[in-house]
Amino acid sequence: MDGKLAIIGLGSVGSMALWQASRSSGSVAGFEAQSPGHGRSAAGGDTRLFRMLYRGTPSYYPILERSQRLWAELEADTGQEILTRCGGLSIGTVDGPYLPHLLETTRLNGADHEILSREAMAERYPQHNLRPDDQAVYDPHGGVLRTDRAITSAVAAAQSNGATVLTNTPIDGIRETGHGVVITSGDNSWTFENVIVSSGSWSQQLMPDYLKAVTETRRIYLTWFVARDATEFSPDRFPIFIRISGERSLYGAPTVDGVTVKATLDGRSAPTPHADTVPRDLTAAEIAETTETITEFFPGLVATIVRSDAFPDLYTADQHPLLGQLRENSRIYCATGFSGAGFKIASGIGEIAASEALGAHAFEGLEFLRPQRFMPVRTSVSARTGSEAHSRTHGA
Repeated sequence: MDGKLAIIGLGSVGSMALWQASRSSGSVAGFEAQSPGHGRSAAGGDTRLFRMLYRGTPSYYPILERSQRLWAELEADTGQEILTRCGGLSIGTVDGPYLPHLLETTRLNGADHEILSREAMAERYPQHNLRPDDQAVYDPHGGVLRTDRAITSAVAAAQSNGATVLTNTPIDGIRETGHGVVITSGDNSWTFENVIVSSGSWSQQLMPDYLKAVTETRRIYLTWFVARDATEFSPDRFPIFIRISGERSLYGAPTVDGVTVKATLDGRSAPTPHADTVPRDLTAAEIAETTETITEFFPGLVATIVRSDAFPDLYTADQHPLLGQLRENSRIYCATGFSGAGFKIASGIGEIAASEALGAHAFEGLEFLRPQRFMPVRTSVSARTGSEAHSRTHGA
């Protein structure tokens, strides 16, 4: 055995799993195909949003609560500012498809929030040009995460705890045996008791067929704009935001360089053949829709894209992550497929993955994330041999 646990991929989640695992085990290794925080990963682009308010599955809320605490712990461990706490805004049409669902999830979770009318928004956050039927929900716990800083800080903290890190070591094979897991990189091989696969879009080649069939690599692009007055878009004046108003949608963050503001069209991911060949340049249609949206929403930004880039991420068929063993009692653990929305919970997911892969603690209430939800259901012989059995099966 070369160790208790290997983590393949030290990006958003893998870096956090390595940090957490190193706190409880001195026999942990991380394998990274390039280097932690490299610019072509799903975490590229400097920042991501942290928010406690969202629409959808309420079961994410405990993970968000734990993630918030863990971002603070990472800051304390490393002396780095990871999460800039500037608040968050969710903006949309009063009776549209976004805000009512967000408020319903918020009520179920009991999350702190404040509803802001169009008039209140004009007074507090005049940077936003709202439509007559728009309103906002304020999240006091929202903020902007520094992705590169978070990843490199977590890996450095893990190394100081005794973890081994192998960079420029792409894993091209994985095989489970009766006593462990053999992983290979070219002619080199290692054997570990357990392995976490957390290499984003590059995870597909290491997956069983049933997971390859329900995942795809998608391209996500980001855009930045120059502010006419950058002080108006500083973190103390300009919270992170997500806005869905009619046919237009946008999300963004305050300036972190004192010049540019990230503002990007929401929900525009598109399939791409491979993570290594993501087109980085925007199309004419993407540029046109982005500049039109910025022109309407933000008169304080110069509606010309001054920086753009595109990154790969692994999406699942239901857009929930893959978190758990490949099958019951497997030594291979999946922590990938975050479908463009994983960084805010990366610290919490990393803790869950490390704890479960090391056998320290199994978490409940995460069935909607387990990879086995996609495993084909085998039909019994009796269910295939007669109408009576067929009726019983479908009437259960």
